[in-house]
Amino acid sequence: MITLGKDEIAKYPFLADAGQYLKDKGFSLDQFGIDPDLKISLEKALSRVQVSADGKIYKSDLIDGEASKDYVLEREVFSFLLAIVLLKLTGMNTLIKRFALAEARRAEKYLEKDLANITDESKKELAIRIIDDLFSIQIKKQDDYFIIPISNYLKHSVNFHEREWKLINRRVGNGFVFLTPHETVRLIRKELSSYISSKIINAKTPSMISGFEEPVKQLISLSKKFVTYSVTTGEYPPCIKHAIEVLEKGENLPHSGRFMLATFLLSRNQSVEQIAPLFKNAPDYNERVTLYQLNHLAGASGSGTQYSCPSCEKLKTQNLCFAIPECDNIFNPLQFGKKRK
Repeated sequence: MITLGKDEIAKYPFLADAGQYLKDKGFSLDQFGIDPDLKISLEKALSRVQVSADGKIYKSDLIDGEASKDYVLEREVFSFLLAIVLLKLTGMNTLIKRFALAEARRAEKYLEKDLANITDESKKELAIRIIDDLFSIQIKKQDDYFIIPISNYLKHSVNFHEREWKLINRRVGNGFVFLTPHETVRLIRKELSSYISSKIINAKTPSMISGFEEPVKQLISLSKKFVTYSVTTGEYPPCIKHAIEVLEKGENLPHSGRFMLATFLLSRNQSVEQIAPLFKNAPDYNERVTLYQLNHLAGASGSGTQYSCPSCEKLKTQNLCFAIPECDNIFNPLQFGKKRK
């Protein structure tokens, strides 16, 4: 069990028993709905969820990762706990997934800074212990790098399909993989997001609390922006069906999977406007970025080159191939469903 100082509780509230912290301070949830001073934390909690829904990271009141005043610590922890309460009362899984991802990205920034800390060895050691305790990754410091066993790296890098994460492209020595502080914490983002998400999902749903009705109403209205968009898959190949299903569930589709889906649909003469809504449920969805990337792939910006759908062989190397007998040894997903002579 990790013993956290007040700065760490504020930076990583999902590690602490926020509910117990609330009780230790002598407050009940009901008080946050009626007490004008405590309502500030409720408003902060609402903003914390709204910001995450917009694909952004909540900006805390911490100064250089430190809770300089007791009231800062309280509001940081209270707003996290109350955000969970609001999410449970709202009952919208899409908002929970977005919140969990945003909180994981926020924690990632603090973990990276603590790992790279050259003046306070205790912060570095605590960050290493947090990663080890949560995800069983044995990290050691060697010169300017952090090294982890190859077996640990292979287990956790399975979530990445980009070329730079392939083991063959990493610096390896004596059975260890060398990583920068940024790469070390980036390795666990998806798992950290899942960890936070599971804690929220498994938390008990309270009865409606007086004073919480309006924030809950606002979040329910906000969640309507992320309604599930279904597409009739018809003759779509299994790799494309799988990608669409992942997005419809509000789960994260890797960059390589998004590239595959977008280029496939563009090659099927679908417009950017028709394709963009498919990505709306992605936890890190950003409308402006999505439209920019789709227009770039369509050749409407940049060099004017329209990108092609990857080959089946390429998709296999990226763990995006879900071949079925009907694929009939095609070379590209665009050939699926076409009669072959």
